[in-house]
Amino acid sequence: MSDNLLLPEDAVSVSIGGGLDGAEPMVQRRFTLPPELPLLAVKDMSMFPRMVLPMLISDPRHQQLVDQVLNGDKLVGLVALKGDTQPEDVKSLADLGQVGVAALILQMAKSEEGGLRLVAQGLTRFRVSELTQVEPYLKGRVVSVKDILTDDLETKALVNNLRALFRRVLELAPHLPDELNSLVASVDEPGALCDMVASAMNLNPDERQGIVEALEVKERLRLATTLLNREIQVLELGSKIQDQVKEGLDKTQREYYLRQQLKAIKEELGEQESGDSETDGFRQRLKDKKLPEQVRAEAERELGRLEAMHSSSAEYHVITTYLDWILNLPWEEATEDHLDIKQARAILNKDHYDLDKVKRRILEYLAVRKLNPDMKGPILCFVGPPGVGKTSLGRSIARALGRNFQRISLGGVRDEAEIRGHRRTYVGAMPGRIVQSLRRAGSMNPVFMLDEVDKVGADFRGDPSSALLEVLDPEQNFSFSDHYLDLPFDLSKVMFITTANVLDTIPPPLRDRMEIIEIPGYIAEDKLKIAKRYLVPRQRSEHGLSAKQLSISDAAIKLLITGYTREAGLRNLEREIGSLCRWAARAVAEGEKKAVKIGKDDVADILGPQRIVPDTALRTAVPGVATGLAWTPTGGDILFVEASRMPGKGALNLTGQLGEVMKESAQAAVTYLRANANACGLEDRFAKDTDIHVHVPAGAIPKDGPSAGVTLFAALLSLFSGRPVRSDLAMTGEITLRGMVLPVGGIKEKVLAAHRAGIKTVILPAANERDLVEVPDNVKKKMSFKFAQRIDQVADWALEPAKKKAKPKATAKAAPKSGNPKAAKAAKGKKAKASGMPSPERKAARKGKS
Repeated sequence: MSDNLLLPEDAVSVSIGGGLDGAEPMVQRRFTLPPELPLLAVKDMSMFPRMVLPMLISDPRHQQLVDQVLNGDKLVGLVALKGDTQPEDVKSLADLGQVGVAALILQMAKSEEGGLRLVAQGLTRFRVSELTQVEPYLKGRVVSVKDILTDDLETKALVNNLRALFRRVLELAPHLPDELNSLVASVDEPGALCDMVASAMNLNPDERQGIVEALEVKERLRLATTLLNREIQVLELGSKIQDQVKEGLDKTQREYYLRQQLKAIKEELGEQESGDSETDGFRQRLKDKKLPEQVRAEAERELGRLEAMHSSSAEYHVITTYLDWILNLPWEEATEDHLDIKQARAILNKDHYDLDKVKRRILEYLAVRKLNPDMKGPILCFVGPPGVGKTSLGRSIARALGRNFQRISLGGVRDEAEIRGHRRTYVGAMPGRIVQSLRRAGSMNPVFMLDEVDKVGADFRGDPSSALLEVLDPEQNFSFSDHYLDLPFDLSKVMFITTANVLDTIPPPLRDRMEIIEIPGYIAEDKLKIAKRYLVPRQRSEHGLSAKQLSISDAAIKLLITGYTREAGLRNLEREIGSLCRWAARAVAEGEKKAVKIGKDDVADILGPQRIVPDTALRTAVPGVATGLAWTPTGGDILFVEASRMPGKGALNLTGQLGEVMKESAQAAVTYLRANANACGLEDRFAKDTDIHVHVPAGAIPKDGPSAGVTLFAALLSLFSGRPVRSDLAMTGEITLRGMVLPVGGIKEKVLAAHRAGIKTVILPAANERDLVEVPDNVKKKMSFKFAQRIDQVADWALEPAKKKAKPKATAKAAPKSGNPKAAKAAKGKKAKASGMPSPERKAARKGKS
């Protein structure tokens, strides 16, 4: 390409060659830019003045434009599209670049794909002043634009710097021909030099358009210098990386060559490398192992990499560990289910007493599995207080099904990698607990017990409960992917059983994927049977005693249940039975006794004084104390509400670590009593100068919830009426300011707690009557229930009857009004005492101040 300058006005003189290969001679021709040009809108403006470039035209509209141009002067205007605009969407100048390049089509040929291949040469820059045609192709009025050149020292310095930088690019970029160096040196015009450098660089469309639109030569030189500096940095970094890779490859190839020589020498000597035997072992195991196609392909690939490595390589041990995990997992090994429903029922009944709801659900699963062998495993969640047998029930289910059992404790797990595993890029990476348990189980259809799912945490390392969403979803877990394996594993055959003490802390999306089965606490009669059938024999066996050497009477076990443990489960009861067994084992081991019989009277000598003494009657014997029922994560429990009053300013004090909801219930009870004092028979006993103090004992334990509203009301009514609450009665329910009693939850646990405490009568909200269906029949037979719709009914049922007024003596009647003052005071005091007024009122009456 020769050095060609723009001529005056719109005339352009260029050297035109017949082709890109230069086979045809160059011809000097002179062109004048016409006032109107057909416009070819392109996404990437790679054409610059004086440059010859090939082009591919696939748009039918552009093909029609080329056909028209070839029949005329062969001139076309190339303009860049703005943003994401497509050629067919151009409607105005706003969709096109400000400056374009006029080009001459030198050659045209049709491609096999149906498009046109062109060879065009850039002529000059132009600006589109107006679009004269949009369909079938673009046409516009154009004006030629000239370079603005300032010939000074700065321009010369920029030109020299640009040439030096471009030479550096040619040294670093092997894909650029060396001829460009001499070509750049022969170009004296600064603007043309910029265009040539830009055409050889790897620029994005916006950067190319910036070069085209830079009419001031100094600005164009600065822009090209900046782009060249960036290109040099990229090329130098790439060259550095290439040198490092080449050095590593050379070293690896040298080591491989030497290893192959060493291998040949050892074969001649009759020796064999340990690595070869290890890879041969993996190859044989892979051949014998039944694997899915995708897993087998990955194992083959990794084994191929292993065979090409030396055993001293760091990655060698990473691959061997990975292959070992793949070959030890039960991809298609499964145990055969025992689908004999009668046998499964016998096993469940033998291992566990009661729990009919859970047993029925397992037998239903077996029945459906028998009819449909391809069904997916259920995901059950056992919810109940500690010690009721949730985990041991999972073992019994596995035994009844004939499956392997694996338990995973999730309490305190905060790292998502505990579930999904670590990626192999980390040092010491391992699969997650799910895959590890599958390897230990040795089958793809075990029973998985995920313990304490309600105690899963979360921190900056991820949320394990979110990872469990995939594990516990039958629609997703058929292709569970552990980060370490990075291969899909089918978990749909696994029977997942989770356990929890409470449901509130389980995230709703995770709770939605599980079938909730509640396991409440046991009553005393059930505990006695469980202790005789399971706990005592197990503890005897663990302490090396036989049935002849140790016997514990039923009365002694009952005393343990009522006097030493008060819990929903059996954990503490078994612990106390273990204490009795240890005492008996010492006596037998020392030879004091050959056989030990422990009766009711011996328990206190062995375990110490009775720890739990029924005090309900004692605590509610005075006015102002009521017995309530509460639900806790460890089962139901009873609580006492104490109320007292004293001279003050009408304040209400609440103590005992009460939550906001419980405080609001106390305020609602006081408000109702103040508003309905006459209806409750309290008259003016709510004086403005009387303070009320409500306390719930066990102050170290936080308490909250609306179900204590009825109990708070009963305690306050008892305080002001002077009538004690019945000692054999407990209550629960939420109250409103209008006197309604609203339903609450945990009825079964609360009723069982009342039964354990010796309560005979329970007041419940009327809407909770349907919840008694879940209470065992033998408990309901021993207790009576009253269902309240309004607070007034609670007052009638809960308080002891008012004492009858004592008849006044004759001397008091005969006493004149203005007679003996001592007799008048005595009569007034007796009247106050007979009315049931509390002691402060009686004292005031005696003093004549009432």
